[in-house]
Amino acid sequence: MEILKKYNLGLSFGEIAVKIAEIKANSKQYYQAEVLKKIFSFIDLTSLNSTDTVSKVRKMVEKVNKFNHVFSDMPNVAAICVYPSLVETVKAKLADPKQGIASVAAGFPSSQTFIAIKTLESAMAVKKGATEVDVVISIGTFLSRDYQTVFDEIKALKKSIGKAHLKVILESGILDDSQKIWDASIIAMEAGADFIKTSTGKMQPAATLEAVYVMSLAINKFYKKTNKKVGLKPAGGISTGSQAIEYYAIVNQLLGEDWLSPGLFRIGASSLANNLLSEIAALDSGSEVAVSYF
Repeated sequence: MEILKKYNLGLSFGEIAVKIAEIKANSKQYYQAEVLKKIFSFIDLTSLNSTDTVSKVRKMVEKVNKFNHVFSDMPNVAAICVYPSLVETVKAKLADPKQGIASVAAGFPSSQTFIAIKTLESAMAVKKGATEVDVVISIGTFLSRDYQTVFDEIKALKKSIGKAHLKVILESGILDDSQKIWDASIIAMEAGADFIKTSTGKMQPAATLEAVYVMSLAINKFYKKTNKKVGLKPAGGISTGSQAIEYYAIVNQLLGEDWLSPGLFRIGASSLANNLLSEIAALDSGSEVAVSYF
């Protein structure tokens, strides 16, 4: 694909592993309450279960609405992420219009359906109130090296949702080498992605430091070529502050302070929120504290 010829990863897996080991070793300096609070503000509070109900999602939104009354010294989560059929429920209950409403769509999580259905579902999610749409690349098509079709689908999805943000999931754990993750990142960004995201959380491995390192490099290279800032979202398997800090450290080193905000960095998580609250409380009090709010 001609687009890929403009971008060169230029690093081996071994070189990437060495650089990640260095970042991990230095990341402990960030383990402090104020940084953990900042990371909390990057969370896409997510519920993507087949058992999700209107009642369950309403309760989740009510907790988000009341969060700053209970935790007055904390920032709130960046967004709430649900299935398309529950977007309207979030929209009706969410008090703060500045908080994102994210919907998975386009045949999530497998992306194995027709492009007409993908674009229609994505557009319907936005019509119901989604401000962000998370979609999965056609992984089988990508692995078959039909990069043009992958590009065309992402471009069509971006067009279908208008001004809403498009978060493109690479399912990086299935892309078994750094070059594939790099190529998928470049294709997604060139096709119009506002964010690139590691994983659905439905397949293993999910987010990895290696994938986020390569994706951060790709974002940096894309920014230098186009002057467009694309966001990054690791998702799946990030459940503790220590784990989140390592991703934070990679973004800080490769992309810098500009990316350390909810507008350009998100973490997709279901259990991370409560664990962060517990870890922050423990750091503030000096003793172990268990907080269960969400």
